Formats: sequence, C-alpha cells, structure tokens
Amino acid sequence: MKVLIVDDEASQRSGLAAMLSAWNMTPATAADGEEALAKLADFPADVILTDLNMPGLDGFGLLQRLRDAGDSTPTIVLTAFGNIEKAVRTVHELGAYWFLDKPIQPGVLEVLIRRAGSHAGLLADKRNLERQLSYKGSLGHLVGTSPKMQEIFSLLQQAAPSKACVLITGESGTGKELVARTVHALSPRRQGPFIAINCAALPETLIESELFGHEKGSFTGASERRPGCFEVAQRGTLLLDEIGEMPMQTQAKLLRILEDSRVRRLGGKSEFEVDVRVVAATNKVPEEAVSGGHLREDLFYRLNVFHVHMPPLRERKADIPALAEALLADLNRKHECRVTEISVAALEAFERHNWPGNVRELRNVMERAVILAGEGAIERRHLPAFLLNGAVVAAAAGTGLVVSPAVHDDAESVRFPVGTTVEEAEKGLILRTLEHTRNNKTRAAEILGISLKTLHNKLKEYGAAKEEEAGA
Repeated sequence: MKVLIVDDEASQRSGLAAMLSAWNMTPATAADGEEALAKLADFPADVILTDLNMPGLDGFGLLQRLRDAGDSTPTIVLTAFGNIEKAVRTVHELGAYWFLDKPIQPGVLEVLIRRAGSHAGLLADKRNLERQLSYKGSLGHLVGTSPKMQEIFSLLQQAAPSKACVLITGESGTGKELVARTVHALSPRRQGPFIAINCAALPETLIESELFGHEKGSFTGASERRPGCFEVAQRGTLLLDEIGEMPMQTQAKLLRILEDSRVRRLGGKSEFEVDVRVVAATNKVPEEAVSGGHLREDLFYRLNVFHVHMPPLRERKADIPALAEALLADLNRKHECRVTEISVAALEAFERHNWPGNVRELRNVMERAVILAGEGAIERRHLPAFLLNGAVVAAAAGTGLVVSPAVHDDAESVRFPVGTTVEEAEKGLILRTLEHTRNNKTRAAEILGISLKTLHNKLKEYGAAKEEEAGA
C-alpha cells in the first residue's frame, strides 16, 4: 500500500515513514500541500496522511484542491490543534476520511490506514463498474449500441492505456478523429495536449516543418525558430490524419521517429527526445495504399499495432437514434435552442437513408433541423428534401381505395411516373402511407407531417370522388 505523508516538520515525516515501512507499506513524504500535489503525479498514493496546519498550502487547501480535481484518495488528517469544529469541517465538508489528534497512537493509525486503503479499493471497483456500464452506449467521444460499436469500445479500452500506435480506418465522416480523441481521453496522457494534423491539407514543402519544426534561417521565410507538432504534442497524443497522403520521404522520417522517439528540426544540428503517442487515420484501405505506392509497408506495420475500423453509418443504423440524441444535446447548446425530441417520423426517415456522408452528414442534417425547429420536436418538415424524396413511405391497406398512378418500387418506397398530377401524387402518397401504417391514421399523419384533421378531410375527398365515379 502506498501512503503519502504531508507534514512541515521533518522529524514527523521521517518518524511516520519509518513506522509505515515497518508495517510493510510504501511511504513518500512532502513538506506542504503544493509538494504533495506534485508528488501525486508520480506517486499514486492509496492513502494520504496530512498535517492540518502548515505554512504555504495547508491541509485545508490540500483537501480543497483534491476535491476540486475529483481526486477521491482517502485522506487522514493529523493535527496537534484538533477540535470538534475542525473535525466536522475536514471530514464532512472537505471529504477527509478521518481526523486524528497528535500525538497519535500507532495501533489506531495502522487500523485507520488499512481501512482507508480498503475503502479506496471499493471506490475504484465502483468507478470501474460505472465505467463499464457507461460503455454500453457511449465511450469517450463515441456513441453506439450496435454490436460493431461495442467491439470497437472493447478494443479501445484495451488499447488506450498503452503507448502503442493506433491505425484508424474508415470512410470519410465516420468519426475517425473522434476515435483518436477517445483514445487520448482514456489514456494516461489525457492531461496532455491532443494535436491533429491533416496530411492531405498541407503542401509537400511545408509538411516536414509542421511535423518536425524548423530553426531560424533553415529556409526562405523561416524568420524564427518554430516548434513542430511532435514538440507541441509532448506527453500527449498526435493524430496524423490522411496518413496515406503524406509524401514518401516524410514517411521515412516519421518511421525513424517512431522507432527511436527522437526528432530533429529542419536546419537543426542535434536531435531531442519526444514522448508522444502517435495515432494515424486514413479513408483508404491500408493494404491497397501500400500496394499502390502511397504508404510505406514498413510504416504501415509500425502504425498498425492496434487497427480500429470505423464502419459506415449505413452498416450500423441501430446507432442512429442514440447518435441523433447526442447530437441534439450538443446542437441545442451551440445554437441556444430548446428542441426536446426527435419525432418517430423523423427517425424513420433517418433510418431509411443510406447516409453516404456518414455521421458528418447526420450532424449537418440535425443542425439544420434543430435551427428550423427552434424548440419542441424535430418533425419531417424540418428535414431536407433529399432525405424524404428517396424514402417516401407508405402505407396501409384497409382503405378500399386504389392508388393507380403510383409505381411501387418496394415495400417502403413509391415512385410516380412523369405526368402524374400533384393531386394524384398527393393521393397516392397518403394512401401508401396508410398502407404502411396498417391504416393507423394518427401514425400516418405524423409521418406525412400533416394534422389528423387534414388527413381525415383528404380521405373524405377521395371517398366522395370514388362514389361519384361509381355513380357515373
């Protein structure tokens, strides 16, 4: 068990450290709260023992900083000036595990430390369970309940804590950068920077300067030293998007950096060490990029330690409702709207569309719909025409009416021949929608984006017209 001792008196620190060592615990010491916070970065303590009254950042300040940072490490407060008021404040208000007066009784302290360590283990188990439960529908920046997304979540859980490279593939708009951000957010580097660079967006003459940096005077226009992405991403994560568009010469330099973690700026005379996790992404099939001469084979193998393939949205339509809900919350904040839900009819239109632009296209459609709706629910009328034209629904038998002008392509669409009048098309659409909903008029009206009263009136018109035709 690791225990951090925080006390401004050197004799107290050394005495407590010797005591803990005798109990087969691993102690570390700090002279005040600031030093303790710095030490916790490299010494993940199971329990903290801290004096209350210290110069600099005292015990109260340390507890406040730990609480604000979300650090739930059990803390036992030791002080020679204890009273009930301070005990209540430290234990209840600031979240200390326990409060002991000096001089302490070794037997009592040992029992408390061991109980606090057990308490920390239970908290860790609880957080792990909550994290596992959260993975059922979301992970980091990703959302999805489909089996394919659950497999990706499982892989990312294993890959994120490591330092290994990750190669992300998938069509444009599938969320490859979100995967990279999730890897970063779940890794020990999450407090460090996340830097993304699009290799296809940079001219060949500038990409090495962007990646590796340059010294003053190294080329025309280099008026000052400039750090590259590897320096800026130190102790963090660097995403190299569209890696297949990187020039082959630059790929060779990148491979060397991945091998020995050392970078030399353009025009520089010496190398320096970098601590950066590299994640690469491409919308190409990697093996085809290698065979086509766009990606070095040795670089591919070096990057492909963990391979995450993001499926297109058309292959995981079960995720659309969850994705739409997540986008709704984000877009409400962005545009200060108060849209509360997505109608069944709108979701049905979403699920019928093939989404060639993937999640990026869904976001654009949702953004438009949120702005148009403003508040309440997103209805079919808030969706763009292309989303409806290719998914004209239809519906239900039981009306006793015939849809002659429509040509049925399949069970969920209808096509009208050239020359069909607007009135005929409207009638055909309404009757096919009723067929689709098995004559559920309320559902049909919602799908069509009209009121139930309007639907009834239209059906009366069609019925009257049929009687006139029969009478003639």
